[in-house]
This record gives sequence, C-alpha cells and structure tokens, in this order.
Amino acid sequence: MNQIVLTGMVLSTMPVGEYDRRVVILTKEQGKVSAFAKGARRPNSPLVGAVNPFSFGEFTLYEGRTSYTIQSASISNYFAELREDMVGAYYGFYFLEFADYYTKEFNDEREMLKLLYQTLRALLNPHIPNLLIRYIFELKALTINGQAPQVFQCIVCGATDRPVVFSAVKGGLVCGECSRDVIDGIVLDNSALYSMQYIESSSIEKLYTFTVTDKVMNELGRVMDRLMELYVGKHFKSLEILETLL
Repeated sequence: MNQIVLTGMVLSTMPVGEYDRRVVILTKEQGKVSAFAKGARRPNSPLVGAVNPFSFGEFTLYEGRTSYTIQSASISNYFAELREDMVGAYYGFYFLEFADYYTKEFNDEREMLKLLYQTLRALLNPHIPNLLIRYIFELKALTINGQAPQVFQCIVCGATDRPVVFSAVKGGLVCGECSRDVIDGIVLDNSALYSMQYIESSSIEKLYTFTVTDKVMNELGRVMDRLMELYVGKHFKSLEILETLL
C-alpha cells in the first residue's frame, strides 16, 4: 500500500459498521477524496475528533487497491466556534454540502478549498452578515467553476455605456438596445452591480471585506436565487433546515 499526505477539509462523515466512518475530504492535491477511518467511532480513537465536518489539516492516508484508509490526521483548525452558534453552524454545513456536491475527485479544487476555508473564517466575523457571506460564496463558487455571469458589459453587444438589466437566463447584463426578448430582467442598484463585479474579480483572500445595505442585499438575493436555480439546481438539506431557523 502507498502512503500519501493530503491537505484538506472534511466535508461529510457517515458511520460504517460498528466503529468505522466513511469520510469525504476536499483536498488540495487530489480534489474530493473518500476514505475510511477505521475505529474512529471508538471513544479512545485518535481520529475521533479529526474526522468531523469542518476539520482542516493534513491527513495521512494509505492507498489500497479500491479505497483509501486514514492512518492519522494533524488538524490545524476545527472551526469549533461554529458549534456554539446553531445558525452559523448550519450556514457552514450548507457550504460543506455545496462543496461536496460541486467538486469532483481527481479535479483541481484548490480554489474551492481556499474559498471554503475563507468562508468559514468569515462566519466567525460578527461584522459580516451571514446572508451576505452566503451570496458571496455562491457567486464566487460559480466564478471558480467557469459559470460566472457577465457583469462588466452587455453580454450581447459588449456595450458598457448604456443602461442595463441583469438576466440570469441570458447570462449577465443586457443593455437597453438588446433587451427586447429578456423576460427575467432585474434592474440592479449600482452598488449591487459593483458588489458582483468585486466578488467575481477579487482574490479569495479579499472577498469578505465589505458589507451592503438591505436594498443591495435583497437584490443580490434575487440574482443568486435565479443563478443557483439555473446553474446548480439542487435543494440542499442543510439550507432547508437553515431557512426554518431564520
């Protein structure tokens, strides 16, 4: 068996048999990886806390013929503070569930891993609304995946000097001269448009550095609801639970 060391975050875990767990980890080196943590449900197991969702660190795995087995883990951040805030925790679970659905094995998921880590850190910042964190995460995830809407010019003609509406179906901004057949147009406040431009173009480390007004938050919510329905199209269980708590 080959031994490998992967850096990543635990996305999900489920019991297997009497004492084991099956763990899904989003890693820097190999994308999404599934592995077995043998004996991890025993109270005295060194893996008992390491294979919980949100745990970020280095995982030493043995690569068998058909599966990976976690030998040890060195966790640098458990994000334990999230467990003290039920609403914050479910936002976190939503981001994990989204990443689990959206990422692939043996794919380059370094940017998604970085986004996930910085997003969980943002949840611990009391000065940034959780709802804004959600919209930033969703739009940046679409951007990383090559599905970002065009928010810098008209997607039809390229004009930048005419009034525009946002059309999720068209894939971004549509100017007045090109919008005759647009049926889902949203007129965006300049601040909402600037926020989207900033999210798409900024580095992940600088994403969570601003707040918005309630009006802009509502507009971002309308846009992201439509984009998520078009490009992701999945109902996440953690989001459904979260919406009952708000």
